[in-house]
Amino acid sequence: MRTLILTAAALALASPATAQSIDPKVQARIDRILKATPLIDGHNDLPEQLVEHYGSRIDRLESGTATWTPQPLMTDIARLRAGRVGAQFWSVYISGTVTGDEAIRQTINQIDIVDRLIAAYPRDLERALTADDIVRIHKAGRVASLIGIEGGRQIGGSLPALRQFYRLGARYMTLTHNQTTEWADSATDEPKYNGLSPFGLKVVAEMNRLGVLVDLSHVSPEVMRQAIAASRAPVIFSHSSARALNDHPRNVPDDVLRLLPANGGVVMVNWVPIFLSPARLAYDSLKAAEEARLKTIIRNDTKAVAAGVKAWAAAHPEPPVTVTDVADHIDHVAKVAGHDHVGMGADLDGIPATPTGLEGVETYPIVFAELIRRGWSDANLAKLAGGNVLRALRGAEATAASLKGQPPAMDKLPPTP
Repeated sequence: MRTLILTAAALALASPATAQSIDPKVQARIDRILKATPLIDGHNDLPEQLVEHYGSRIDRLESGTATWTPQPLMTDIARLRAGRVGAQFWSVYISGTVTGDEAIRQTINQIDIVDRLIAAYPRDLERALTADDIVRIHKAGRVASLIGIEGGRQIGGSLPALRQFYRLGARYMTLTHNQTTEWADSATDEPKYNGLSPFGLKVVAEMNRLGVLVDLSHVSPEVMRQAIAASRAPVIFSHSSARALNDHPRNVPDDVLRLLPANGGVVMVNWVPIFLSPARLAYDSLKAAEEARLKTIIRNDTKAVAAGVKAWAAAHPEPPVTVTDVADHIDHVAKVAGHDHVGMGADLDGIPATPTGLEGVETYPIVFAELIRRGWSDANLAKLAGGNVLRALRGAEATAASLKGQPPAMDKLPPTP
């Protein structure tokens, strides 16, 4: 996704919390769970931030005490450790408006960022390609690092490119980003195919053959349903939340949640305020409307428009979004799909703001403390942390193994009329 804010904060256990530290006994319980089961986050856009703001540099990431300008980061090595992160899917994101061979080239550049990041911090990060790798690396005290491709346009309409991305370490691909592609409808764009085109179904099948998880964040509900029906392996939503709690098109409807037990898939709940809170979604809509209004009456003066929007925001404080909103969405997914089908994919370093108190990767324990306050068991917390994603990844690996004798698909994207 896109940009951000900097960090710090912890939480009180006694109330739905944001301001005090976690009770030591609760923290000890969280540490015990996360020592046994790796905390796997489904989506972090640090590579894109490094490309966009820091010339693709990977130095100075040891500690959050460094001053990062122009864009503070939500992720660094010290804060990954503080957050007890055991495995991270690093998103290799490019804009969904980039197409063809250029999309392939830009994606390779992003993968190179992840490669260099892992090489630069060998005591802390290690490449993972399988579920067993994640477990082994976590036990060794390092953060297992995987790659997720965020957007189907990144393969340039080429199944050979998909295969080569798998060889380079990609273990999931989001079928669209914000734009409808040449073969799948996006949740936030005009539909073209009422779901997946025939070529889109071929992409899902080839992902199954390779062992690449089908990621259904960003896609339309029709694509969600059709991909789940077509996939022989568990699917994931690497960074999505529950539509029943907030009617944002990026969230997952209940009828889709109910399909996950049979499929084995996982919804990894994110921390995007407008996805979590109806009040915050309405606020952002009003703010955007005010900006549009100002642009119609203050022409050719972007500074004046910006000043007007700033004045409007000062007079209209943002509705608060906190850890309770995140926990509400986790609870809802667990209630509808089951505790076996929920995980976490915060989307840090890919969003312009976070819930208060969850400003960086160091704050994952705050979510666990809130769920403990709500009565979650250790077993269900372990499933949320990473157990469910490990099962889904193993399911994708087993499906690929069962299809080993099947030749690579040679289908081509039909030419644009």
